[in-house]
Amino acid sequence: MLSEPQRFQRDDEIELFDLIQGIWRQKIWVGLVAAPIVAVGVAYALLTAPVYEAKLFVEPPTQNDIAQLNFGRGGDTGLAPITVKEVYDTHLRALQSEAVRSKFFRDVYLPSVSEERRRGSRDGLYSDFNKVLTVAPAGKVASTRYAVTAALSDPQQAAKWVVAFNELAAENAKQEVLQSSHSDMLMKADNLQNQINGAKGSARKEREDRITQLKEALAVAKSIGLEKPPLITESLSVQVSAAMGGSLTYMRGSKALEAEIATLEARASDEPFIPGLRSKQENVNFYRELKLDPSAVQVFEQDGAVELPDQPVKPKKSLIVLLSLVLGLGAGFLTAVVRDLWSRRGVSAR
Repeated sequence: MLSEPQRFQRDDEIELFDLIQGIWRQKIWVGLVAAPIVAVGVAYALLTAPVYEAKLFVEPPTQNDIAQLNFGRGGDTGLAPITVKEVYDTHLRALQSEAVRSKFFRDVYLPSVSEERRRGSRDGLYSDFNKVLTVAPAGKVASTRYAVTAALSDPQQAAKWVVAFNELAAENAKQEVLQSSHSDMLMKADNLQNQINGAKGSARKEREDRITQLKEALAVAKSIGLEKPPLITESLSVQVSAAMGGSLTYMRGSKALEAEIATLEARASDEPFIPGLRSKQENVNFYRELKLDPSAVQVFEQDGAVELPDQPVKPKKSLIVLLSLVLGLGAGFLTAVVRDLWSRRGVSAR
């Protein structure tokens, strides 16, 4: 006599055996159901156009790549040096900017699609374009290495597009960096020019004030009939000479005072008497005339060459065929089991 567990095991074996027999009895239906599904999967794998991925990797530029941007910066110039990070961040913003993507979409992507598709939804085309060309970090979240990826059915076109898109972004970024640097230079020149103008105005006012002071001293000297400086003993010469610049200026005598007043009034320019003026004027000319060579400035470094893809990333044919086979057989087995149960139920009813 069988124990309870043995009886359950035997019942399970019988049911499994009956299930297998039922499937075998309905094997034609297994084939009829599985064949179309497998055929669809195989057809999709064979007929779907392959998609190739081309990648271009970018990294921050070197200090030498941005050396020209730092002409006239640093030290006591008041202009902070431009860093590699600032330049590279500008390039990354351009790579991900809507302006660059829209321009590439209009100038490159739209001409590549058929006339029929161009007549369709513009938003739909732009959505497809955003799936075709992407920009994303190539490593960890904190990595500075980024990848520009194009997924197209033509591997050569994919390689060309990643290069063209990165070049478009780089040109926009370079123009932004150069314009910003030029604006800084002009602002620096304007500040220096304002300092020069202020120094000139101060020098003119000081000369006018000096003339006024000398005229007052001249009036005093004439009122006491002092034409020449008084004769001073050697022991007092240093003290008196030092005092002749203040309230005792009249002691220089009327002739000396008249000569200095005439000289100051006839002075054509105060520039030779302004300390540091010439160096500031040279700096103004330097900052206004400074021309940077765009070809000597790079906003990124390319990491490796753009390889021409030779293996499609999709469709994954073997995986698609395998999945269609599993799905087809699964559907076929289920159909066979249902039909066999239905057939046996009908026989039992009779």
